[in-house]
Amino acid sequence: MNTRRSSKNLPIIFSMKLLLYTLPAAAVALLLSSCADPSVPNPKQPVVLKAAHVNPHPPGTYAHFRAQKGYPRNYGVWKNEAVFARTNASNSSIRIDLSDQRGYLMNGSELAMDYPVATGRAKYPTPTGDFRIIERIKTEKRSNTYGKIYNASGALVKSNADTRKDKVPEGGKYVGAAMPYWMRLTWDGIGMHKGNVPRYPASHGCIRTYHKVVATIFDKTRMGTRVSIVR
Repeated sequence: MNTRRSSKNLPIIFSMKLLLYTLPAAAVALLLSSCADPSVPNPKQPVVLKAAHVNPHPPGTYAHFRAQKGYPRNYGVWKNEAVFARTNASNSSIRIDLSDQRGYLMNGSELAMDYPVATGRAKYPTPTGDFRIIERIKTEKRSNTYGKIYNASGALVKSNADTRKDKVPEGGKYVGAAMPYWMRLTWDGIGMHKGNVPRYPASHGCIRTYHKVVATIFDKTRMGTRVSIVR
């Protein structure tokens, strides 16, 4: 077996030796360290440092809001104060994003407010498409389908009742779930209203709107306001 180095490799070997002899000591150390085993810890760094989230956008901007840790599944609300101030029931529209679980109050193509919602879970999906608000009830609205059932003595029988499947016992009563700030979108029960917003799809198809903004959404819309639901 021929153990002699190939003549083709001699220029490369000579160049490497020349480089090591001519480079400063610090540069040579850096070159050699780049080939070191990355699993060996640096003895000069005994404490493992954690990466910190750095928001690259100016505070107060929408880009900064969206780049916050946890967005879109946090409870943050953002307003463009100038656009928000000139948004009213005559020029507003609503956009609901099922994927992000966020609602957007719009003035034409301009965003006035970004806020959290909770839409229908897998068994009761919220429909996509373009809708109009066709009914508005501020405080008295209760669900005709979902609520609680009590027996004749007033004891709770079922807390998550569905009137299409669950019967009210003789002498008992059904109490529909409260849905204040009701804004109906379809006649088969889909609408926007105040409700629990756990930051994931959780409703029976309705769009539960965050309690800190639902009154604003109600006031900034009217009968006929366009609502676009997208995924």
